[in-house]
Amino acid sequence: MSDVTRPHRTAAVIPAAGRGVRLGPGAPKALRALGGTPMLIHAVRAMARSRAVSLVVVVAPPAEAAEVRLLLGEHALPERTELLVVPGGETRQESVRAGLDALPPDVTSVLIHDAARPLVPVDTVDSVVEAVRDGAPAVVPALPLADTVKEVEPGKPGEPEPVLGTPERARLRAVQTPQGFDLTTLREAHAAIAVAGEGATDDAGMVERLGVTVVVIPGHEEAFKVTRPLDLVLAEAVLARRRATDGY
Repeated sequence: MSDVTRPHRTAAVIPAAGRGVRLGPGAPKALRALGGTPMLIHAVRAMARSRAVSLVVVVAPPAEAAEVRLLLGEHALPERTELLVVPGGETRQESVRAGLDALPPDVTSVLIHDAARPLVPVDTVDSVVEAVRDGAPAVVPALPLADTVKEVEPGKPGEPEPVLGTPERARLRAVQTPQGFDLTTLREAHAAIAVAGEGATDDAGMVERLGVTVVVIPGHEEAFKVTRPLDLVLAEAVLARRRATDGY
């Protein structure tokens, strides 16, 4: 079957193997509660709400993979969505690759979504999928920056850092997830780009290094990343509003 006539099937990979130390001690970040439900469950539901996503692969901390499987089974998720849990690696890049390796051969496009962005609206997910299916090899949702950004020479924590320059704010965007990709393109990036240390934290950046064009579509303010305790407070407020007004 040619690529032109091959049916599109989209899967989502959620790397959730990180510890999330900036949220403080406790369970892995993806298993922290938000509105009484683990953030990971919110993130899986966010992907599964899109009718374009037929498979969600959760990449779990190796020691908690069995627990995550049980957790997913305890919460109501759309029956049309297939779920798979695989153990992750030492870095985010290794975990994403483990998720990609678990995809069946009929998947043509993939979303990579942070478990720490539990409240991304389904409209944003659908927009990313649509852009990839329309021919973009890599798509990221993003928002314009409200703050002026300075480039600095990094120093020791707490010490003054000299400013090297001020990028033009109108040209900058704060990137969110899910990031969407033609699966073949993303696999090529993971095979070609070996990043030392913590590995790549942005899959679109890996695709850029192949010389492939990445396009930006509008993101959403509620797709913010829960990284610090204050983010969790904001997420609780957004979730409470949704439940009060939308029956979420």
